Amino acid sequence: LYTVLVVNAKHIKHVPGRKTDVKDAEWIAELLSYGLLKASFVPEKPQRDMRDLTRYRTKLVQERAREVNRVQKLLEGANIKLASVATDVLGVSGRLMLKALIEGNVDEKEMAEMAKGRMRSKIPELEKALTGIVSDRHRFMLGEQLAHIDFMDGQIANISQEISVRLEKMSQEQQPSTPSARSDKTEAVEDGEPLLTWQGAVELLDTVPGINQRAAEAILAETGVDMGQFPEDKHLTAWAGLAPGNNESGGKRYSGRTRKGNQTLRTTMIQAAHAARRKKGSYASALYKRLVGRRGKKRAIVAVARSLLVSIYHMLTRQEAYKDLGSEYFQARRKESKVDYLTRQLAKMGYEVQLAPQLDPVGAG
Repeated sequence: LYTVLVVNAKHIKHVPGRKTDVKDAEWIAELLSYGLLKASFVPEKPQRDMRDLTRYRTKLVQERAREVNRVQKLLEGANIKLASVATDVLGVSGRLMLKALIEGNVDEKEMAEMAKGRMRSKIPELEKALTGIVSDRHRFMLGEQLAHIDFMDGQIANISQEISVRLEKMSQEQQPSTPSARSDKTEAVEDGEPLLTWQGAVELLDTVPGINQRAAEAILAETGVDMGQFPEDKHLTAWAGLAPGNNESGGKRYSGRTRKGNQTLRTTMIQAAHAARRKKGSYASALYKRLVGRRGKKRAIVAVARSLLVSIYHMLTRQEAYKDLGSEYFQARRKESKVDYLTRQLAKMGYEVQLAPQLDPVGAG
């Protein structure tokens, strides 16, 4: 005779009085002895140093954006609507006008005449936008904010220069490629081909829509150049927090919310996805449009970010530049699937189907 108990596994860990650091250590050691623990990805020291630099640069860029927003708020408080006319308030034309404001120039016509290039076609709108009430407090704060922005621009430039120097140094210190040194994931690369350097990897990632040199440096600082630490692309996307969550019990699928991952890499890929989906005629744009209607903007942009990261994984593995599938990819795939479906249906009904392209398709011309 047996007494069967059905218990919640989570309660075993949370029962009061049975949780100590010693018991936790014993449990972890037992799991390790059975081979049930996997080592986390810890990059080499040069890559960790690169992470610190790229992450700090990202924080400075974010702080600069906040300071630009403060400038915009200050101008709005003075009834200066420069942002409604100029795309970039801190562009060449905007800087000249703001400098004139700081120096005490209140003639909107003179300030509007400072416009350069295509902005000169908007002089009448600029005259209206520059008509406001600017006090001494506005001029003082505007001068301090612009000086702060210039200071951060210098810091960002210095850090970018240091990153470039370290990338060159890390590329020079990489050992020549040998067949035994290659990971299993580099099987697509022929033996004897030079090992992918850090600078070469940055150039590869620069070919991806939405990713520039700065974003490529940030991505590589998180993932590294060698994809051997990730068995498959889905491991990389899960590590970045861009893969759907796996929550199923009793055959019922629960929330597929993405899990926690490398927040820095996730943020960088989301920003790249926003830029990539705006490129006309691209696969990323087609993927976003295909999903946004039924899944929403946030889920669609995460899907685009995941797709870009999968492409990056295979690009670094095969040492190949990005190949865009184009905006017609999903339409072509839908056409092939529909043809296959209809062919199978006719075959089930006892018909022998032979397909041949029509010389003059219906509806053409």
